[in-house]
Amino acid sequence: MNDLYFLAQNPSLNTITFREPRPEDGPRVTRLIARCPPLDPNSAYCNLLQCTHFADTCILAERPNEDDLLGWISGYRIPNTPDKLFIWQVAVTETARGQGLASSLLERLLARPGLDDVRFIVTTITPDNDASWAFFRGFAARHGHSIVERPLFEKERHFAGRHETEWELTIGPLSAVHSTPSGGNTP
Repeated sequence: MNDLYFLAQNPSLNTITFREPRPEDGPRVTRLIARCPPLDPNSAYCNLLQCTHFADTCILAERPNEDDLLGWISGYRIPNTPDKLFIWQVAVTETARGQGLASSLLERLLARPGLDDVRFIVTTITPDNDASWAFFRGFAARHGHSIVERPLFEKERHFAGRHETEWELTIGPLSAVHSTPSGGNTP
């Protein structure tokens, strides 16, 4: 299943622009993440770095002439394993949830020519983030990918009891199924 499915099921996605972030998008990303609990808020500086240094592995969704972002995915290639794309955060504003926007963002990100050698998606999720578990498990199921789940950063050992355990999900191997989506725009 690809981006065409989501566009057919949700015609409102046709009015959305998908693109790489720019430095001036940093404050918009910060505002969106703040409105998407249980995501951990990053510093404004961190979000600015994502919009610049990691722009090629991040994507945002917006409607023309609207100040607030509809969606955002941040990611980066894991050092020493460039065939693994770590998805740091997936944020979709409340009014755009349930329309396939997160899936469309991920499909478009993976379709970028510079990411065609990515074989695995890696992410971490806390046990209480039901939306993220459903999203990544659904993505893997739709594409027939396997998932390996393991605790990566443990509550007591790594967070001194101040943050829930982060479970690592590794999804893949990805295949050529991630070609450039139709409709809307890329990168």
